[in-house]
Amino acid sequence: MGIREILRKRARRKIRKNLKVQDKLNLEIRDTLAMERTKLSNERTFLSYTRTAIAVVLGGLTFIKLFNDPIYIGLGILAIPSGIAFGFYGYYRFTKKRHEISFHTRSYQPTSPILAEVEAEEKEDMKA
Repeated sequence: MGIREILRKRARRKIRKNLKVQDKLNLEIRDTLAMERTKLSNERTFLSYTRTAIAVVLGGLTFIKLFNDPIYIGLGILAIPSGIAFGFYGYYRFTKKRHEISFHTRSYQPTSPILAEVEAEEKEDMKA
């Protein structure tokens, strides 16, 4: 075994160690981005409920204003409270999910090597 092989092994070990650290950092970035995607998804769902509620209410108003047939007027009268109910249900669901997401976000603890070193130093300082 020559000196070049030993140096190559050391270099490979160092590269592997650096890659492990970078992989852990990448995992935390992925986790953070996943949390942001979840928040945006919740907002997008709320906007969909809002859009549907507005469309149903406007459809009801259209039926009432454009048609003189009692069936269409009845459908319009039923559509308006249904649209309002869609809006309230969407808001209720949005706030419920937002609280769940914020709870999981608060309980999330990143585990990067740097953070582990800082916490270890803080524990040592507390003991001293």
